[in-house]
Order: sequence, then C-alpha cells, then structure tokens
Amino acid sequence: MRYGYFDEANKEYVIDRPDTPAPWANYLGSPEYGAIISNNAGGYSFVKSGANGRILRYIFNSFDQPGRYIYLRDNDSKDYWSASWQPVGKDLDSYKSECHHGTGYTYMNAEYAGIKSSVLYYVPLDKTHEVWKLKVTNDSDKPRNLSVFGYCEFTNDNNYEQDQVNLQYTLFITRTYFMGNRIKQVINENVNKGAAINGSVAFTRFFGLAGAEVASYAGDKEAFLGRYHGYGNPVGVENGDCGNCLNYNGNACGALETKITLAPGESKELAFVLGMKNDAETEAVMNSYADVHAQSEAELAELKEYWHGKLNHFQVKTPSESFNAMINTWNAYQCFMTFIWSRAASFSYCGLRNGYGYRDTVQDIQGVIHLAPEMALDKIRFMLSAQVDNGGGLPLVKFDHNAGHEDTPDDESYVRATGHPAYRADDALWLFPTVYKYIAESGNTDFIDEVILFANGGEGTVYEHLKRAIDFSMNHLGNNRMPAGLHADWNDCLRLGKQGESTFVAMQLYYAMSVLRIFAEQKNDTEYIAYLDKIQKELGDIIQTKCWEDDRYIRGYKEDGMIIGSKHDPEANMWLNPQSWAVISGLATKDQAEKALESVHRELNTPYGVRLMAPSYVDHAFEGALMLLFNPSTKENGGIFSQPQGWIILAESLMGHGNRAFEYFTESSPASMNDKAEIRKLEPYCHGQFTESSDSPFEGRAHVHWLTGTASTVMVGCVEGILGMRPDFDGLRIAPSVPSDWKEFEINKDFRGKKLHIVVKNPNGAESGYKSLVVNGKEMSDNYIAASELADINEIILTM
Repeated sequence: MRYGYFDEANKEYVIDRPDTPAPWANYLGSPEYGAIISNNAGGYSFVKSGANGRILRYIFNSFDQPGRYIYLRDNDSKDYWSASWQPVGKDLDSYKSECHHGTGYTYMNAEYAGIKSSVLYYVPLDKTHEVWKLKVTNDSDKPRNLSVFGYCEFTNDNNYEQDQVNLQYTLFITRTYFMGNRIKQVINENVNKGAAINGSVAFTRFFGLAGAEVASYAGDKEAFLGRYHGYGNPVGVENGDCGNCLNYNGNACGALETKITLAPGESKELAFVLGMKNDAETEAVMNSYADVHAQSEAELAELKEYWHGKLNHFQVKTPSESFNAMINTWNAYQCFMTFIWSRAASFSYCGLRNGYGYRDTVQDIQGVIHLAPEMALDKIRFMLSAQVDNGGGLPLVKFDHNAGHEDTPDDESYVRATGHPAYRADDALWLFPTVYKYIAESGNTDFIDEVILFANGGEGTVYEHLKRAIDFSMNHLGNNRMPAGLHADWNDCLRLGKQGESTFVAMQLYYAMSVLRIFAEQKNDTEYIAYLDKIQKELGDIIQTKCWEDDRYIRGYKEDGMIIGSKHDPEANMWLNPQSWAVISGLATKDQAEKALESVHRELNTPYGVRLMAPSYVDHAFEGALMLLFNPSTKENGGIFSQPQGWIILAESLMGHGNRAFEYFTESSPASMNDKAEIRKLEPYCHGQFTESSDSPFEGRAHVHWLTGTASTVMVGCVEGILGMRPDFDGLRIAPSVPSDWKEFEINKDFRGKKLHIVVKNPNGAESGYKSLVVNGKEMSDNYIAASELADINEIILTM
C-alpha cells in the first residue's frame, strides 16, 4: 500500500494519505534548537538537549500526541477541524490532506468544507525559535467567519524525566502570563527575584501570534482541553473561545485564538512562533514577523538554499528512481541529521542520551564527507579530542566535552557520570576509515600533522593519535594475539569477555594498519612502516589460521577459548560482519572472499535485507550473548540489522559484483518499500535501525527510525561501492559496480573545488570493470584521474 511519493524536483517526500502506519517524521533546526515533527503535526522541541532543554511535551510509544496543533472553526456552523489531519481526524472522504517533508521544513495542505489551509513548519537557519506559518483561503462561494487556534503543550521542567515523573515538584514551579500577542511561561520564576537555590535557573518560554490579533487565550492545559476531552475535541475550540485562563500550579500550555472573516477567494496569512527566550529577545523575534509573508518566504528560501546547496555537491541520475531519491536527497539528508543529532532525540530515542557515542559519531561523519568535508573536519577534530591518551575512545562523549580535562573509563567518576563501565574494543579503530576518507576527499594532507588535545590531557598530531589507536589494540590482546573483546565490539550484545577476541575487530585493526601505512609513507616514517608490516602480517596469519572455517570466518573466541560462530554450532553459526569486513579490510584472498560472500547470500539473505546472524539464539546461547533477550529475528538476535547492509553492499562492490551489491541495496532500501508501507511501517524515505526477519510473524517490519549509523554505511556503500567514487590522496579512481542492466548513468560531483560531470556508459551490460576513461577529451591510461588533470569544470566519460 502506498501513502506517498518522492518529489525529487523539490527534494520532498509527499504524504498524500495521512493515515500512515506509523508517525512519519522530519527534522527541523540545528544543534542549538531542534524540532521533530510528524506528518500529523505530532512531535516536540528542545534547546540544545532533548534531555535538559525540552520545551514541548510528547507522549512516546503512544498515538503521536501532542504536537504543534492548529485548529480551524467555522463560527457559523460551529464545525471544526485541524490543519493537520490529526488530532481532530475528520473523515477522509471529506477531508483532503497532503504533508510535504522537505529539507529543514515541513508543510501541510488541507481542504475541508470549502476552506483550504497550508501550514509551513520550520526553524529559521541559525535561529533558536520555530515558526508555524498558516495560510487560510476561502475556496467557497460565500463569506466565511472563522476562528484559528494555535496550541502547544509546554513541559513544566526543562528536564524531560523531571517533567514526566517528578510531579510532586514540577506541577508547582511554573506559571503562565498573557502579554498582548503571546503566552509567556516561566519556570522557577522566583529564582530571578531572589537567590538561586541548589543551582536552579529560571526559564522563560513563549508562544506568540504574528499577523493577527489575539481574540482569546489559555495558558492552562486543562482549561483549554477540558476535563474528559482530548486533543481531538478541546472545549476551547468547541466553544469558540479559549477561556482566558492562565496556569498556576498545574500543566502549562500555549493556546491562542484569532478570528478572521474571508470573502470568497480571499486568503489570510499569520504565524505562530515558539521558543525559549527572555522578554526582550521574544519581543525582537515577534517584531521580525510584522510582515509574515515576506519574512517566512525569505527564511524558507534561505533554508532551501543551504540544504540543497549541500546536497547538490553530489547528484546522480541512474535508471533507478528509488536509488536516485535516496542518494540525491533522503539518504544524504538523513546522514546530516545523524551527523548532527547522533542518537539524541527521535520518536524512539527520548532525548536522554546526553552525549555522542564514540563509534556512532565517528562512523556518522563518513556519510557527509563527500557532501560537506568542512563540516566533517570540525567533527573529526572533536572526536579526536575525545580520544584518551592510551589510544582508546571515550565510550560516551558528553555534549559539553572539555578536551584535555575529561575523566576516562579508568576513573570511577566517568563511569558514574556516563554509565559506561569500560572501553570498547572498536571505538578508536573507526578513526582510520573516517580520517582517510576525509583527507582523500578534501586533499588536505596537512591535516595529518595538526596537533589535537587528548581527552584526558596532553596532545599529539593526528598521526600520533592514530598510532596510539593502534597501540591501544596491541596493548589489549587476547589469548590468540587478536584484539581483546573488552566491554564490547560493534555489537553491544556480544560480550566475549575482557580476554575474548573479536574477528570483526581483528579485521578492523588489519585495515587500520593498511591505512596508517599510507600515512607513514607520506611522512617517510620507515621505522614505523617496518613495524606495521611486521605486526600486520602476524595478525593476518593469526586470523587466517584461527578464524577461517571452510567457507566463512567465525565471529570470535570467548576468553575460555570457546569458538563463537562456528558452522557446526546449532544456532548463530553464520555471522555477517566478519564476511563483509574480510573483503573491506583486504585480508581475504579472492577465493575466500567469493566463498564467504556466497555463504552470506545463501544463509543470511532475505527479501528485506541480510540478517546479522542466523539461526537466532533460542536454546543454545552462551553467557554473554545478550541478544538472547530479544525475540528471534529481532535486533541483534538474527534480525536484519540495518547498519551492516552498507558494509555488505561495499564488500560486494569491491569484488565487482554489481548485481549482488544492488540486490542488497534494493532489499534494504526504504524507498523500495514505498508501495508496501503497511509492511515496513517506518518512513519509506529514511533507514531504521533494524527490520524483523524470517522468525517473526511480521517479517519486513522496520523499527527505530532516522538516527542510525545505517545512513552513513549505506551512503558509503553506494557512493564508494556501487557508484565507484574512490578518491585517494592524489586524485580519484572511478570504479563502478552496478547492475548489468544499467546501460548508462550520470554523476555530478564537486571534488576539491572542481566540478565533475561523469557519464558512465555500459553498452555490453557489465557489472564492473572499464574499457576507457576520457577526461575533457583526453584518454587516461586507466580509470584513475590525478587531481592535477582536473580543470574547474570537467566532462568525464567512463566506458565499462
């Protein structure tokens, strides 16, 4: 069943049927002010932190309420509806609705009873307030007397948990005022007048109306909604009057009514504005919307210019419309949202994760490097400064991270503050592909010599940071001389024990050594090159001896020597990540790679993507297999975990298997499920964390939307793998691995300040390989373009 479609001309996803199987969301704003909104206007807002800066309430795991609601009432017939289908929920035979999710904005069009409405929701670029701009048009043949109501539900405390749970306190610290064109909410108001108590701070929020006069107001939730009423039938709307009641020792809200009369064909524009600011700042914001139309149009244009400018650095035109939509717009935009928000706030993450996971964020950076290398550089510096001087990464990097002055997992204070009891085996190893990809894309080879602080004190060049990451792994080896499992590797449900060993991490370390060798060659560090060559060969030999089993690599060893992931095990005898990373790392021979990848396809592939492992643990789990807690085919317990889909796409591409790589992309791509949304449930334009697999009665149902490392891994798998954009320090190799039925496709890429228009011709239906590469009329010796060969604007033809 289809609920919407991709509008690539406007870089929007259009939901033309509002009764979606789950709330389909969009992200607005920036790290300074964030907002999440569903296609039915549900969602919440926060300043800086979803945990400690929450402004609007949202009931998680429920019915997508409350939200940013605008109600319309016909004051003659007394009929009312909402500008989004919900919360009133009029019969869809008479109520027409469209929601357009765009890049940094969402707008909702509705038609009911001869009235058209369009609401534009956005956070202005680099601002810390949000705007709900409404246009109402009388599409009937008679004058209409209408009331328009705006409603939001304030939290009573900036801290989300306090607001929801500590009601004996939070119900009694807030009150509201009416100030001409807005509701003002104050929390801990007396702190402004007297001494601070226990470090308490007063906060002021506002909900204002621009472009119209306020006819009635409410600052008290119960007064506006009414007892035994809900968001779908507020008494303030039913009665045509908010009641002018303010909050004192109860639940605060912002509700404003204005009355308008529209002649046939006439339109009216107004705006509701929301934020957390003092009176002077609020007044300035409200005054800026004296001309609602001009201000909102200018701010929307600025948002589009900013985001479309980022996305336009890389655009493709292939025979697959769904591939184009994901790579050009939605996978790319999701990469930016994940880059910005990490795992902080969504409709699944409640906002309580008050920091960046080390491995999460370092991987997230990879997804935006080809689109915004300057943004990537800032975050790489930040994450390097969260590396401990022993080479490990801080498992959780606090939002207020203070480089050079942080405690570490070696300190009880860090464990108490973050809840993370120990180092993870893989955290710092993600630096190697990320730093390499940044330098290769940007050409900024000087970065390797930049000096950056360590988290707990001291400093070193980027080169030194990477050497310390190698040292961390080499100083934490298990019984077989492979990297020890420590608290966990990438799979947080896989606890192998401190001396247990992860094949996956061993392959990461092998890859890291290859990357660092390139840097060492740049620096002519011959002594270190010899050291890397020695330890890499030793590690490679160990992996090949201890971890290869006929047609696959095992997952690892427990510290007591028990093998995890042997093909002879009754459960979990095939694991995905060691097979894909055997190829990505360069460790596997061609014969091993072919066998391992074929085993993946035979034993793990499904119509909805590749399972993380199989069979699921039910009766034969070992102590430390925490995935047993999940139902079979769910999350790490044999589910289709989404992030590794990007790695298997990349691995197949590196082997030249274009058909298989695209098969995996298609199976796991949200856009492929656009016409089967009732099965997927999640948005068909963004990846989720995992999809239920064959043991589930709901096979194909996806969960945990938006904030997942899948965005970056699939982007890398598609751009570097399928499309074959493989830069190095000196230039760009073009090596597509595509479906054999792609006869021609185009890529427009910005690269080191140059514009590249690449046409790939595939007349004979190849999956990979090349016959010729022509750059600005000059034939190259192979499929590589040295950066020195590039003009400002380049016409490039690759023939496969």
